[in-house]
Amino acid sequence: MFNWLNIIQVFIIVLLVYVFYVSFIKNTSSEKLVRGLFGLGVIWALSFLLPILHLYLLGRFLHWMALFLSVALIVIFQPELRKFLALMGNIRGWRNMIYAFKQDVKNSSNKQKSVEEIIKAVAYMSERHTGALIVFPEEIDDGVIERYGTKIDAIISSELLLTIFFNKTPLHDGAVIISDNKIKYAGAILPLSQNQLQWKYGTRHRAALGMSEMSKSVVLVVSEETGDISFAEKGTIKKYDDVKKIRNKLEKLLAK
Repeated sequence: MFNWLNIIQVFIIVLLVYVFYVSFIKNTSSEKLVRGLFGLGVIWALSFLLPILHLYLLGRFLHWMALFLSVALIVIFQPELRKFLALMGNIRGWRNMIYAFKQDVKNSSNKQKSVEEIIKAVAYMSERHTGALIVFPEEIDDGVIERYGTKIDAIISSELLLTIFFNKTPLHDGAVIISDNKIKYAGAILPLSQNQLQWKYGTRHRAALGMSEMSKSVVLVVSEETGDISFAEKGTIKKYDDVKKIRNKLEKLLAK
């Protein structure tokens, strides 16, 4: 009978198997053999399913086959099982794994918060036609940016972004560079695209396209004239009207 308790137990089992695989089997000579585990799982499932369909003989045969293969796996994976048992008694190793897991959860939470802060700032600037230029570089020292401007190295917040792009501040005409989940620089000068653009595109869009043409960077632009939100990538620029699509795009960029 399936209930929530059974589902939780299955999840724990899958998690333990995954940890075992990543810690002791991945990138080893035994990795290819793991692919056979899926087939073994199918055989076990059929050995229980077939008797329900009144195929008792075939179900019994698959049951003994799965049992034999399961015992054989103990012999095949004997070195890995020894490592696993050693880990069970290694308190420091468990602490390191738990700490690494906590750090991953914390980083994921921080990146999600950064996405929401950027969206909040961009939506505000779009509504009030405040121009903005935000660069998500593949790497900062790629030699494309003409001038980095002022080093900020601060946590991403909507208040800080709105302050930087406020039209009375000295940094508002340049670009903000976001990397490693931080605002690294403000007032950066980007290379301008030399391609022929439509009349509606101004200097910010030319800078965004120029940066995307000469590097793998993705650049977010808020138009001062129209309030449109666009992303420049690989030498093309695309307007985004849906907040959900903007959020998905930012989540991918900050996940790098």
